[in-house]
Amino acid sequence: MSDVARLAGVSHQTVSRVLNGHPNVRPATRDRVQAAISELGYRRNSAARALVTRRSGAIGIVTTGSMQFGPATTLAVLEQSARAAGYFVTVAMAPDPTPEVLTGVLDSLMDQAVEGVVVIAPVEQVARAAQAVSAQLPVLLISAADADAFEPPVLHVDQAAGVHLVVEHLIGLGHRDLVHVAGPPEWFDAQVRQRGWREALAEAGVVPRADLVGDWSAASGYTAAQELLTDLPQAVFAGNDQMALGVLHAFAEAGVRVPEEVSVVGFDDVVGADHYIPPLTTVQQDFATLGRRAIQVLVAQIAGAEEAAEPVTPSLVVRASTGPAPEVARTGPEGAPQARPSSGTASAGRQ
Repeated sequence: MSDVARLAGVSHQTVSRVLNGHPNVRPATRDRVQAAISELGYRRNSAARALVTRRSGAIGIVTTGSMQFGPATTLAVLEQSARAAGYFVTVAMAPDPTPEVLTGVLDSLMDQAVEGVVVIAPVEQVARAAQAVSAQLPVLLISAADADAFEPPVLHVDQAAGVHLVVEHLIGLGHRDLVHVAGPPEWFDAQVRQRGWREALAEAGVVPRADLVGDWSAASGYTAAQELLTDLPQAVFAGNDQMALGVLHAFAEAGVRVPEEVSVVGFDDVVGADHYIPPLTTVQQDFATLGRRAIQVLVAQIAGAEEAAEPVTPSLVVRASTGPAPEVARTGPEGAPQARPSSGTASAGRQ
């Protein structure tokens, strides 16, 4: 910094102000300092700065390394939001998130003097490990877990609200014979979506079919849909877009027309969902807002303040995979729709 100050003809303090984005620096002076920085190839010594300020300027992000859309996208937006807030980021992955492994990962981050940690916690054992270190440094959970069950603040996209949007949409189209292809039971997201599905339908006075269970993959959605071919529901809500893709594949292969015979809805709005055949109606999660809000909450914790971890509101993107419910041949004594007679060659091929 002294070399930069000499070359730019300014004080050491002025260089410091430029580096820290202080507003009380004249534009011409700022330009001279930045030119000197470029000429000399100056880089901050983060270790020296941490010794002086007692702050590392770094935060840790812990993830299981899952390539599922939600965790992977969350990691990307967190890293971008942290850099925008002026923080260095250390990402630690725990593909095998046992309590021992997670404790070691978190201890390693603390050894690097990170000021706080964001933990992407799709399952309970990850959330519990994060809670264990929350007394030692600021921790924020990105998780669909129940916030009341954990000490660290919990931030998430409101999964239940997204499912309610799905139910309102399908009920509004006249669908009453419905089935959910749920995600893996150990995932918080799958649990909340499944619970929200049944609660929203109960509020509407509709009893759905028994849930089918997948593993987030398109293959598991394909398998689930094959179980439905002999007795089609009016609509299928898949727990994520990948399983919805598998559902669409199975129906297309069997000659089932979507949405004329069955409507299909997903969750996530992955890149390319608008190019599924047909384009997929799905719940869009605002991950950009989630990332910004997460860093705001964590930075407030680091500063010793509190900021509410308000959930992020999702939205429903309506596309061509949903349409009005097909006619029901007859209604049972309890008001439940009965199986519809098949018609046409495509339906005959499913018998």
